[in-house]
Amino acid sequence: MTGRDLAVKLEVSVRTVYRDCNTLQAMGIPIEGEAGVGFVMRKGYDLPPLAFSAGEQEAIIIGLRMLGRTGDPVLLSAAESAISKLITAASISERKTDATRFVSQAGAPTAAVTTTSMIREAISSEKKTQITYTDNTSTSTRRTVWPLSLIYYPDASVLSAWCELRGDFRHFRLDRVTDIQVLSLDFRGDGERLRREWRNREDWPLSHPGAFGS
Repeated sequence: MTGRDLAVKLEVSVRTVYRDCNTLQAMGIPIEGEAGVGFVMRKGYDLPPLAFSAGEQEAIIIGLRMLGRTGDPVLLSAAESAISKLITAASISERKTDATRFVSQAGAPTAAVTTTSMIREAISSEKKTQITYTDNTSTSTRRTVWPLSLIYYPDASVLSAWCELRGDFRHFRLDRVTDIQVLSLDFRGDGERLRREWRNREDWPLSHPGAFGS
């Protein structure tokens, strides 16, 4: 590939491509070519495996264990899979880690797997979503929302979204979403703009919202 093609693909300057290719060549990575000609990396080269110190391994495992507090079953399943891979790759004694480092799972109520999975899909694809939401007074409403972000507070996992009913940002506890449907309608192109506006609101998302889904 030419340096210009690489620059377009990686969204950097051509000068950056030349400099980085020179750096990689100096490190012994089999990149052939030069500025003005083009570059090629032969098949069969793999990056060396990551190596974590004992302290880093322990920190990663404890951090992954703490994901159980989010009440998000999708994250918890992914965390258990990641821990299993780390233990296998690094020959860590899981029994010793579990026996000497306990992580309380007390935290947010568990949300339905379908709810969290569909919300992730809607955020990623920028699809409008209909939810049935029950607030803290047991009042149930049907909303069309534009899912923007997931927030994990110590006592609740929360969806931040643009609510068409209120014409403003609203927060919805995942454990109070009783029904969900991802629609074919999208808000593609507006997601980043809305997230910037949401983050610019005072104390969002750092403070705990006083009310959800109002």
